[in-house]
Parts: sequence; structure tokens; C-alpha cells
Amino acid sequence: MAIQRLFIANRGEIAVRIVRAAQALGIHSIQAHSEADSDMLAVKLADEAVSIGPAPAKESYLNIDAILQAAKATSADAIHPGYGFLSESPAFVRAVEASGLIFVGPSADTIERMGDKVAARQAAEAAGVPVVPGSDGRVESVAEAVAIAEQIGFPVMIKAAAGGGGRGIRVAKTVEELKSLAPQAKAEAEAAFGDGGLYVERAILSPRHIEVQILGDGETAVHCFERECSLQRRRQKVWEEAGATCLDEETREALCASAVALAKAVNYRGAGTLEYLFDEAANEFFFIEMNTRIQVEHPVTEMLTGVDLVAEMIKVCGGAKLSMTQDEITRTGHSIEVRLCAEDPYMDFMPWPGQVTSLKIPSGEGVRFDHFLSEGYQIPPFYDSLLGKVIVHAETRDAAIDKLVKALTELKIEGTKTTAPLHLALAADPNVRAGDFHTQWLEPWLEAGNLTAKGDAA
Repeated sequence: MAIQRLFIANRGEIAVRIVRAAQALGIHSIQAHSEADSDMLAVKLADEAVSIGPAPAKESYLNIDAILQAAKATSADAIHPGYGFLSESPAFVRAVEASGLIFVGPSADTIERMGDKVAARQAAEAAGVPVVPGSDGRVESVAEAVAIAEQIGFPVMIKAAAGGGGRGIRVAKTVEELKSLAPQAKAEAEAAFGDGGLYVERAILSPRHIEVQILGDGETAVHCFERECSLQRRRQKVWEEAGATCLDEETREALCASAVALAKAVNYRGAGTLEYLFDEAANEFFFIEMNTRIQVEHPVTEMLTGVDLVAEMIKVCGGAKLSMTQDEITRTGHSIEVRLCAEDPYMDFMPWPGQVTSLKIPSGEGVRFDHFLSEGYQIPPFYDSLLGKVIVHAETRDAAIDKLVKALTELKIEGTKTTAPLHLALAADPNVRAGDFHTQWLEPWLEAGNLTAKGDAA
């Protein structure tokens, strides 16, 4: 095993997850932290910890020089980027490797290729993976966008070629809307990513968001089945499941096989996710993008399959071959994850950093709480509001929802507001219970006062 001392260049619950995976593999864990994060759980659990700068992320978790200096000073031989921050930065990968260290993730070339949505789409088409009808590459002008839209049919989606997080996306139903919205999308993409490149694709109305977890060692690849992530607010996932009950077995097999084909085509190394839109009415799926890192929602796949995704990505990036073949990966039951954020769901999800005055963690078979909290911990206001994830596994989806309600009821995080009331309200909703939702379902549900009404009734 080429990795003996692993430097963790991230924070929060994913840092804790990586520390635990490293320690289970007998690898010395070195936790990086900003000055604001010196008291977080990952720092306490790691074998070693080192400060990499002040609270602002650009001066710490996004500071490549500071990270590399700290990694060298602690004699690390590999760096795990987690998710977010520098996890999908080709420049960071190249800097890590130029310093003689191992990057726990895919190559810089793969990240570059799959991080650009246009290049990723072209790679998918070359691998025989279905893509949403749209422009063949970037559009150079509004006139070109209009011509393509008229060819593929309205409504269309204008999307930023770079970046993610829902930025630089607009939906146009007419030529007039397209002419008005395209410049807005370009300006937003330029501001967010420094790249105003756009492409156009057919808008799939009310789709499901399905993604496939893959693992690769640079030569071969396998899948660990699919997840459904359709419950989204502002294009950010809030509730994730494995597997996707909307798929029949034939569609599931085709979907997962397409993900493996694309992973092999780009010589993928590490853990990655291919995201698809699923048109339930037509029973069609279309590739939209690839995330070249571990995902926030990876635990539902771990619960479904029993595969330790984080440990496996560390091993293959350390030079090992995949430790399992496709026929050895099986799925059992159903798993659900909900994201708990330090936000007040009754106040339009206003961030609510506070001090954790008491903490009670749910327990029991098939219950997991991935977090970075401890009693007395002051939640810093500088970063993403994610506190942790409640994950449950049961024999059926209904039983998993029941177990989720019990776990959320048992969980107590005093001293801050959390989004637990949102998840309890969703679990009580008949549409959610029936699995009858799509990517545009949650926001109208919130606007209709469902959460407030349930909260007031309680």
C-alpha cells in the first residue's frame, strides 16, 4: 500500500468519514483545519492535526500553497480532498502530484475533461451513453442558441459549461425568453466560475434525478447501483435514496451499465458519480454530468451494498486494483439519507450557526449519523451549513421511512436550529411516502405552506 500517511484537506462530516476510513485501513491520518475549525471532531479523532490558515476558505481550505506546505511538513504521502473545496480542481491535482504526493481521486486530465459539461457530454456520446438532445459543444452566440432550440424543440435549458450548484442555468419556453435569459446565464456563469461558456439542451419537464455510483482503478470499473436524489431545493439535494424505486430492473441494468462504460472510457480512478435525468413517462434516461469525487450522499450506497466507498478509493489511488468484481456487488433493502443543516426551515432556511449545548445521537441497527459535532462545539459561520446526515437502512422503503422518523425524533442538537422539521414533514407527506415526486416537486410544496402548516400544527 503506497499510502501510509494521509493528509485530509477538508472539514466537517466528510473529514470525519475519511479519518475513520484511514484508521480502519491502518493509515496514519493528518487532519488539516482552519483557525475556526480547531475544535471540530475530525481534529480530535485524527492521529495528527495541523492548521492551514485563517477562517476564510480562500486562506485555508482553498489555499493550495498552504495545504502543500502543511502536507510536506507532516510527511504526508497522499492528500484526500473530500468533496467541495479543491476536490475537482485539476490545478490542485497537478500541484499535489508535482510535489511528489498521491492525490486520492482521478487524474487531473479526467477531472478537466469530465468537469466541463460539454466535454463530458461528448465523452458520454463517444461511450454510447444517452445524452439529452442539445448543442454539439458550446454555443457562441444567442442566434446559434435560438437555431438549436428551434431544431430540438422548446422548452430548452441554457446551462453553464463549467461549474455546478445550479448556477448559470435558465429554462426558456419561447424564442423571446431564450434571447432574454441566455445573456443572464452567461453573466452568472462568468461571475461564479470565471467561464461564461454556455450550451443548450432540451428541458426534460418534471424529471427524476438518478445517479450511479462507480469505482475505478484506472483500468477497469464497477458500479454500486443507483441513487434517487429528486427531492431538491434550489437545485440542491435534501433527501437521497438507494435504490431508485421508479426504475424497473431492465432500465436499472442499462443505466448502471452505461455508467460503467463511461467510467472505463475515461480510465476513471477512485470513486465517482454519473448523474442522469430520468423521464419516467417515456422510461428514458439521459446523462447530464459526472462528479469526479466522493459524494455527500455516498452513505446510502454504502448501506445498500455494504461497500466502503471511501476505503476503496484510498486503496485504488494507492495503487491497488479494485478489490471486488461486479458480480460480487449486491444490493439489499432500501436506504435513505437526509441532510441536516444549521438552518431554520420556518424562516426560509436562514443559516443558524450556534453552539451545540447538548447532543443526543440516534442509534440502533440500520441507523447511522455522519457528523462532526460535539457538546460545546461552536458552529462556525464561514462555511456550508451542513451539520451531518442521518442515514437509515431497512428491508423496504416504507420501513426505511419509519426508521428515519424514529431516528430524527431521537436526534437532539440543542443550541441551533436544524432542518430536521423539513424531513419529518416530508416523511409524513403521502406523495413522498408513495415515491411520487420529481426534481421540481419540493419548491412548490414549500411555497404552498406544507412545512409551516405541519410545524404550526405540531
